[in-house]
Amino acid sequence: MANRFMLNETSYHGYGAIKEIANEAKARGFSKAFVCSDPDLIRFGVTKKVTDILDENGLSYDIYSDIKANPTIENVQNGVAAFKASGADYIVAIGGGSSMDTAKAIGIIIANPEFEDVRSLEGVAPTKKPCVPIIAVPTTAGTAAEVTINYVITDVERKRKFVCVDPHDMPVVAVVDPDMMSSMPKGLTASTGMDALTHAIEGYTTKGAWEMSDMFHLKAIEIISRSLRGAVANEKAGREGMALGQYIAGMGFSNVGLGIAHSMAHTLGAVYDTPHGVACAMMLPIVMDFNKETTGEKYREIARAMGVKGVDEMSQDEYRAAAIAAVRKLSEDVGIPAKLAAIKEDDLEFLAQSAAADACAPGNPKEASIDDFKAMFRQLM
Repeated sequence: MANRFMLNETSYHGYGAIKEIANEAKARGFSKAFVCSDPDLIRFGVTKKVTDILDENGLSYDIYSDIKANPTIENVQNGVAAFKASGADYIVAIGGGSSMDTAKAIGIIIANPEFEDVRSLEGVAPTKKPCVPIIAVPTTAGTAAEVTINYVITDVERKRKFVCVDPHDMPVVAVVDPDMMSSMPKGLTASTGMDALTHAIEGYTTKGAWEMSDMFHLKAIEIISRSLRGAVANEKAGREGMALGQYIAGMGFSNVGLGIAHSMAHTLGAVYDTPHGVACAMMLPIVMDFNKETTGEKYREIARAMGVKGVDEMSQDEYRAAAIAAVRKLSEDVGIPAKLAAIKEDDLEFLAQSAAADACAPGNPKEASIDDFKAMFRQLM
């Protein structure tokens, strides 16, 4: 069986990278941008850093900001209508996963209008054409949506999130500029950073993992583990490290999949509107403990990458425990809660069924029953 690997056509990294957006737009012959960015980024002047560059280079654009933190079917459908009215021929997605996921869904539907109901995009939809060209500019260091073939949309009516996996949605250009992330508050820096760590650890242990993806995931774990505390303290080196680490994690997991920490986090986000990174951070050590017997020696390498000393002298049980403890300690140090008061016993059946049906669940290295899901969710109560 062949292992497929997909990445952006072009990516730019480092402070000042956003200046390349105008050069890329001109080189590709684009005429008008459809700028997708959420209301808070517009309010706080983050989006303006990019639109100023478009203005300076005489590049026209319209802005679309009807985007929620957990983007909905309605957000996407309104965006499709706005794109059609704009006369744009490419998208500039500025933001975290919410802006980029919305942009991907809009771009896919514009190119493949038979999926305009949005729900039919769930899973691996049989789209025929690449989406509208996207230049993705992340403002959070976590989702890595700028380099993945995944996006997540919330179905408010059915109280669930659904994952879409489509090679046609890959942004053609990623612009990863740490300066675009400098205004993130501590809580968002922490939660998105733990999302990135979850990507790296789940990508490393998923059923689809192989040597090339392992290379990316181990390096991502190392960079994120040494950088996240500094990023939360708004230190320049920490911000720069997280910008790179989360992108490297995305290079890996987009190509091999994730596991049930993500399927459970998606469920918590859909039911309680729990921020995705917070939900991932709470679920990750619980799921790691559930999976530990099926991971061989991988937890030793996770512990090593996270800076744990003396792992080669540890027994298998010891290094597995050390890896899980290192994840819990990092999460605690950056202020992520370990419990979710909103969960009630009566919710567990619905939560478990939803998590089991999520597109990320099949990649988990150990199969989880409905009772297993309930037991893991119960640990958050």
